[in-house]
Amino acid sequence: MLRDRIKESMKTAMKAKDEIGLAATRLMQAALKDRDIAARSKGNMDGISDDEILGMLQSMIKQRRDSIEMYEKGGRPELAEREAKEIDVIESFLPEQMDDDAAAAAIQAVMKELGAQSMKDMGRVMAVLKERHAGSMDFAKASGQVKAQLNAS
Repeated sequence: MLRDRIKESMKTAMKAKDEIGLAATRLMQAALKDRDIAARSKGNMDGISDDEILGMLQSMIKQRRDSIEMYEKGGRPELAEREAKEIDVIESFLPEQMDDDAAAAAIQAVMKELGAQSMKDMGRVMAVLKERHAGSMDFAKASGQVKAQLNAS
């Protein structure tokens, strides 16, 4: 289970005195705890699922990429480098990412299956992609590809 891997990784980072790994896993644990608490208030006493954890990790990576961009613009390369190292730690918990060809094939298959023809269908397409490919697809890129294909048809 993914939450157990995160806990074990945090313990390992503590023992190894891995400052970046420890900081990243602590942030993952904190975000996980927040999401679990929110899920409990909605009646889900077990906390969030592994798919939701994968989505959470992807959003954490996106936040760090945005931070890197801001740090580089602000002339703080040491902070940008730290964020990049945290991304590496977080990515180690994600399944292998689809390459562009596999992502395009998955998008085509879902669009064909749903009969998506216009921008009105984008939400449905993205929802199915997120359900089927959580953690293994870059949804920012996928969104652009879906939009381009829907506009082309």
